[in-house]
Amino acid sequence: MVFAYSSSILILFVSIWLGVSIGSADIPLSTLWDNETNLSAYSILWGIRMPRVILAGLVGSSLAIAGAAFQGLLKNPLADPYTLGISSGASVGAVATIFFSLSIPVLGSYTLPLFGMVGAFLSMILVLSFARLIDRSMKMETLILTGVIFSSFLGSCISLMIALTGQQLREITSWLLGSVSMRGWPYVQMILPFVVIGVILLWLNRRELNAMMYGDERAQALGVNVKLRKYLILAGGSMLTGAAVSVSGTIGFVGLVVPHMTRMLWGTDHRHLLTLSFLNGASLLIICDLVSRTIITPSELPIGVITAFIGAPVFSYIFFKQRRSRG
Repeated sequence: MVFAYSSSILILFVSIWLGVSIGSADIPLSTLWDNETNLSAYSILWGIRMPRVILAGLVGSSLAIAGAAFQGLLKNPLADPYTLGISSGASVGAVATIFFSLSIPVLGSYTLPLFGMVGAFLSMILVLSFARLIDRSMKMETLILTGVIFSSFLGSCISLMIALTGQQLREITSWLLGSVSMRGWPYVQMILPFVVIGVILLWLNRRELNAMMYGDERAQALGVNVKLRKYLILAGGSMLTGAAVSVSGTIGFVGLVVPHMTRMLWGTDHRHLLTLSFLNGASLLIICDLVSRTIITPSELPIGVITAFIGAPVFSYIFFKQRRSRG
């Protein structure tokens, strides 16, 4: 696994270097520590590009590690925050916060990610409960269809708020497109505590995820408190999804593509899968953000468009492969 970690870390560093260097004006990496040669380039790098790259990395890593945990917990390679409707739940929580101008005095700017996490967690509970009500075995098709149903319903709730909104229309619309543009360091500070807590929650349950892959009964026999561990994993994944969606909008398929590719390359052991997904998720979204802001310069595409171009074919391939293996 040394090669897996070293290559993932190297790719991440290269992604960061490309992200901060390439743009409407190319900036050499030496500008990071040299503010006397070109003060304008130094300001652009530290004031605009560096927080954007770090935020993209945090969002990508959050969605990727949450997707890896959900796939392991549900024993389903198609499970991810987007296909399960969790991103839609987080979006409803975040849009409602903007629409109603909600702000909890003690939390301040952290109100937005908090409501996003609440929406993500409630959506996850509702999807799993409804799927279990329909099919006790919770087959892959049942979970995906349930996620689609809830996503459609939650999407209509968002559309209703957009139709009724006034001054917040531009803010909600630009947020829904999915972007890390012009967010700055305050958004990095906003998401960072939740990423740390969510990652720790999932990482502490890495061995339990390995045990639960063989079934709840087997895990129980090995001494795992299955019910408690499931709630901790759901809480950690929902926290990461809610925080990511709250600062960047809905960005799909990262939690599907990255864990799947990481699992194909390096195996299914969650002791390594979670960490490698975290690193590779950051790299993927940093590169996608770079493409989104340079491919049709001076205009900019939403990141969600780029990730959908990558994720939709991968989703189709996994689904086709699953159906063929069952057939």
